[in-house]
Amino acid sequence: MSQSSNFVDYVKICCRSGHGGAGSSHLHRDILTSKGGPDGGDGGRGGHIILKGNSQLWTLLHLKYRKHIIAESGLPGSSGQRSGRTGEDEILEVPLGTIARNAETGEILFEITKDGETKILTAGGRGGLGNWHFKTSTKQTPRYSQPGEPGKEEWMVLELKILADVGLVGFPNAGKSTLLSVVSAAKPEIADYAFTTLVPNLGIVSYRNNKSFVMADIPGIIEGASKGKGLGIRFLRHIERNSVLLFLVPADTSRSIKEEYAILLNELEQYNPELIHKPRVLAISKSDMLDDELVTEMKADLPDIPSLFVSSVAQKGLLELKDLLWKVINDSDSSSA
Repeated sequence: MSQSSNFVDYVKICCRSGHGGAGSSHLHRDILTSKGGPDGGDGGRGGHIILKGNSQLWTLLHLKYRKHIIAESGLPGSSGQRSGRTGEDEILEVPLGTIARNAETGEILFEITKDGETKILTAGGRGGLGNWHFKTSTKQTPRYSQPGEPGKEEWMVLELKILADVGLVGFPNAGKSTLLSVVSAAKPEIADYAFTTLVPNLGIVSYRNNKSFVMADIPGIIEGASKGKGLGIRFLRHIERNSVLLFLVPADTSRSIKEEYAILLNELEQYNPELIHKPRVLAISKSDMLDDELVTEMKADLPDIPSLFVSSVAQKGLLELKDLLWKVINDSDSSSA
C-alpha cells in the first residue's frame, strides 16, 4: 500500500451499544415453599463502545472499513435474584491525539491523549431491576419488573490530531522531509517536485544524553491553503497539537524570507488564530549555498523570532537547531505547567 493509503486521520462510524437485559418477575417456589416472595434478578447492562489509547498506533486505518460497531446486549435476570450477564464491551484502540465528536451535532465529546486511557464513546443501556426491588410491607408479591434500557445508535466521528513536540511548517520543497530524514530515522518520500509529502510523517529526534523529542513533517502549505487551495486545511489540524512550530524557509526562495514567513503565519492564523500564540522558530534551509557575506546580509532582514541557518545535505547547523528546539520545547512546557 502507498504511504497515503496507510495514513487515515478521519473516520465516521455508526456506534450501536448493547440493550440492557430485562429484570425478572419471578416468585420463589420450591417443594417446601408454595408462596415464596419475589426473587427476580436484575437484567445485565448492555455493552459499551469504548475508545482506548494505544501509543503504538499512529493512524485510524484499522477503523476505516468498520462502519458499524455493535456491542453485545445484556441478558435478562432470572430467579434466585440472579442477575443477567453484562453485555461484552466493544473496545476500539486508537492512536493518541484522537478526538471523538458527535457526527450530527459536531459536539466534541473527549480526546484520548494517554496510553491505556479509556473513555466510553457510546454507553450501553442499563439493565432492568428485578421484582424483588419493589417488595414493600403493603405489596409483598409484586409481579412486575423493569425492562432493560435500549442501547444507543449514533454516528460518531473520530479525528486524529498528531501529538508532536515540533511541527514543521513550510511551502512544498522547503526541505522539510529532508530535514526530518537527517535528524531522525524517519524515511519520508523525497523528490524535486511539489507535494511529495501527502501525509504527515513522524520522527524521533535523538538529542544529548539519550534525550529525544518528536518531530512531525506536515504536508506543504501554499498561499490560500486555509481557503482550500493545494491540500487545503486537511492537515493543518495536526499543527494544533504541536508544542513548537518550526518554520522552514529555503535560502533560494523567490520572495524574501520575511515575506514567505509572513504568508505561512497568515495561513495558520486564518485557519486557527490560536496557532500564532505557539512558540515559533525559523530555520533557513539550503544555506550551504550561501557565503558568509550573504548570510550576514540576510540576517539583518529576518523576522523577530529565534532563527538559524541550516543545511540538511551539508549537515550544517543541525546540532545548534536541536539545542534551540530543546530549549524552546522545555520553556513552553514550563510556561504551560
